[in-house]
Amino acid sequence: MKLDEQLAAKFECVKCRSSGGEASRFAATGTGFSRFFDIQHKKFITVSCRNCGYTEIYNPRIMEKQDRISDVIDFIFGG
Repeated sequence: MKLDEQLAAKFECVKCRSSGGEASRFAATGTGFSRFFDIQHKKFITVSCRNCGYTEIYNPRIMEKQDRISDVIDFIFGG
């Protein structure tokens, strides 16, 4: 299962306590030259609550560096 799918499946909304979410990815520019030339090298995963729309943002570069992605996700969502 991909990281996006794992995050969406384990998502629990802190706002309305609904379970499950919808994941997507987006890219953003940094500062300086990358912003000037609109180079979108910063990538993120968002997970949104299907009930209220509350959205959390994750940095996949940090999460994918972990040897056991499922352990990290379990830690984030409390097991």
